[in-house]
Amino acid sequence: MKRWALAAVVCMAGTAGAQVGVGEQPVPPPPDAVILFDGTDMSAWAKQDSDEPVSWRLVDGAMEVAGGNIVTREHFGDCQLHVEFMVPLMPDATGQARGNSGVYLQGSYEVQVLDSFGLELGLGDCGAIYGVAVPMVNACRPPGTWQTYDILFHAPRFDGANLVQNARMSVLQNGVWIHEYAEIPGPTTAAMHREDLSQPGPLMLQDHGCPVRYRNIWVRPLTAAE
Repeated sequence: MKRWALAAVVCMAGTAGAQVGVGEQPVPPPPDAVILFDGTDMSAWAKQDSDEPVSWRLVDGAMEVAGGNIVTREHFGDCQLHVEFMVPLMPDATGQARGNSGVYLQGSYEVQVLDSFGLELGLGDCGAIYGVAVPMVNACRPPGTWQTYDILFHAPRFDGANLVQNARMSVLQNGVWIHEYAEIPGPTTAAMHREDLSQPGPLMLQDHGCPVRYRNIWVRPLTAAE
């Protein structure tokens, strides 16, 4: 584990102070953050594989999933990402049909969004790095409440065309450690088809047919020293 990575994510929690883990109040971004969604403007996003404006619904200061995956127009490599999400109450649905969505770093590495409140977690549950790493603890809140992901992402490293280090990720969910510098050997399921992972890529939010909502999304590009 890189101790500077741990310190950086602790700092991201400190940015929000006591609001981390509260959930109902949006966590204020630091002054150097790139604002990707502030509750009113979705222009930082486009439909996947298109430059068209998104068709997701704007509801009560949140983006509600509708009409396909969306990606950021700006591309990022190493970064600190803050996302707030709410999974809907879907009592008649089960498994992957229950509040399913996902947050993708570099368009390629997914942190799963799902209603997994109170469950024993697996590789496809909320907070999982999909198919790669199960969260260390179930930090999920009930459906219908706001939750947070604070993600410290390190893109894969290449020497020319040769991969020398896999992507890595540390994640807090609702202010609780769920992944600590987890190694991701390759793009996760349903990733964008990107041929050159040595280059920055878009962030992506997944449409999996459930009316998940997102709000207060911001990112800080990082240098190796961070």
